[in-house]
This record gives sequence, structure tokens and C-alpha cells, in this order.
Amino acid sequence: MESQERKDRAITKQAKVVFKNLLNDHNTLFGGIALQWMDEVAYITATRFCKKKVVTVSTGKIDFLKPIPLGTIVELIGTVKNAGTVKLEINVQMFIEQKYTNEREKAVEGNFYFAAVDDDNLPVRLFD
Repeated sequence: MESQERKDRAITKQAKVVFKNLLNDHNTLFGGIALQWMDEVAYITATRFCKKKVVTVSTGKIDFLKPIPLGTIVELIGTVKNAGTVKLEINVQMFIEQKYTNEREKAVEGNFYFAAVDDDNLPVRLFD
């Protein structure tokens, strides 16, 4: 049951601001913070799609395309890429937005894989 309507309803957007406490020694966002934000958006997207308890199983390739500097707004967008019987693939893109201009560019993109689990954390089918 991979309907386009279900996919559309699951799209998740989240905005963040890059503050000083999130920076590495290059004055850009720590990669680990970016991954944390992406996993959170992917989790919300997966949950909204299948309406079940889900856990992150793995990640695919994560492409860090642009450094994310201090003071920028970051928008994360999670979408369902693929849904199988027990595994769900979520794509997350991070965009850098300058606060005072219309500039916007993709900074990071990656895929996250989820499985639905029951209350004992055993795998279950995504859809009944």
C-alpha cells in the first residue's frame, strides 16, 4: 500500500538555525549534528507514513555537498522513497537558506532505512 496520497501526507519539513554551540572548529555545523537532525526528520516521516513504531536500521550514502555556516537557516525535508513489506527508505535533504536573501542551496542529502517493530521490538510488516 504505497499510495501517492500516503507518501504526500508523510512529507516532513523542519527548520533549524545554526547557532554557535553547534559548530566545529571550521565554524560550520558538525556533521554529527546534521546526521542527528536528518535521522529525526526521517523517523517522523517514516512514522507518519506507516503509522507504526519504527526504528532506524541503517543509512545509505550521505552526501555532504556544502558546509553549513553559522547563522544560516537549515530546512530539512523528508520524503518516502521506497516502501517494501518490512523495510522503508526515507530520503532527507538539507537546504541552506540565507536569512536576509532568497539564496537557497542543497547542503546534505541521504537515505535512511527503517523497520516497523512491535512492543517487544521484533520486526513486523509495515502494513497489515
